[in-house]
Amino acid sequence: MALTAIINDRSNISIFSKKIAPKPNVVYETYWRFAAERQEIFFKRYKAQKSPWTKDKILALFKFTNAYRASDRVSQYLIKNIIYSNDRKPEDVFFRILLFKLFNKIETWEALEKHVGDITFETYNFKTYNKILESIRNNGEAIYSGAYIMASGNSAYGQKFKHQNHLKLLEAMMIDKLPEKIQSMPNMETLYNTLLSYPTIGSFLAYQFSIDINYSDLTNFSEMEFVKAGPGAKDGIRKCFEYTGDYSEEDIIRMMADKQNEEFERLELNFKSLWGRPLQLIDCQNLFCEVDKYSRVAHPEISGISDRKRIKQKFTPTSLTSIEYCFPKKWGINLA
Repeated sequence: MALTAIINDRSNISIFSKKIAPKPNVVYETYWRFAAERQEIFFKRYKAQKSPWTKDKILALFKFTNAYRASDRVSQYLIKNIIYSNDRKPEDVFFRILLFKLFNKIETWEALEKHVGDITFETYNFKTYNKILESIRNNGEAIYSGAYIMASGNSAYGQKFKHQNHLKLLEAMMIDKLPEKIQSMPNMETLYNTLLSYPTIGSFLAYQFSIDINYSDLTNFSEMEFVKAGPGAKDGIRKCFEYTGDYSEEDIIRMMADKQNEEFERLELNFKSLWGRPLQLIDCQNLFCEVDKYSRVAHPEISGISDRKRIKQKFTPTSLTSIEYCFPKKWGINLA
């Protein structure tokens, strides 16, 4: 019988017993090697070292997210430009986060900002925002990021276009005084379930939005207290294990977070953490998504749930400049 203890950084201990443990395969070790090498690339780019940053041909050729979600370009923009750009009221912090994340596209945010100035709930007007977004759309430009698919929301809000329904969704949240309610929620799972109760928001987005909100000072939940596996993570988990035994996808993500130091040491990998911050549940979840992509080339003989065979996005190096990173102050990260 396998016995696993999960200990989060609030000193809560949850012990659960599983009769059948997961059985890892060759992709399981690739997971750890990928994490270590991707983080090595991150620090080389952070220090503005000249490319090539890796001898791994797959990592050099294709585009992958960072090992830590908060280090990625869109998350950095959210933290620096949306959440902490000024001292703001809680309702504005929430409004700005959700408005940005509904589209998840920096260019869309900047187009709105260009036309309306500083974005606040007090100055929000449906007709104005709709007009700006329609103009972008009519010019043949994408309003939404391709990172994930948003449901249209037509059945819930009755608007003709998807972006109109999402504006109405955000309005409904503000009418419900969600920014105020969030601040008294006891844990991330409560936040997740609350977001999940709104039309157009499924389990994947509810979890991702919970993490985004938790970057702000509206909440102060541990990223080790709750996780929800998305479709890409489920694909990666399928590839990393011959079978998962009695473990759920979420159990496996917790197992990876719990065993990270042990596995890096076992494989003799020099994993460079995020200035002392170990991989959190959200990071381990995202790494499964990236390993799913990576293994399409590295381990083409091993299929996931979706059975995708190719990596679509190629990596295009940017100019050699150091990158200024910003993380929530409550994390206590020193970028020395």
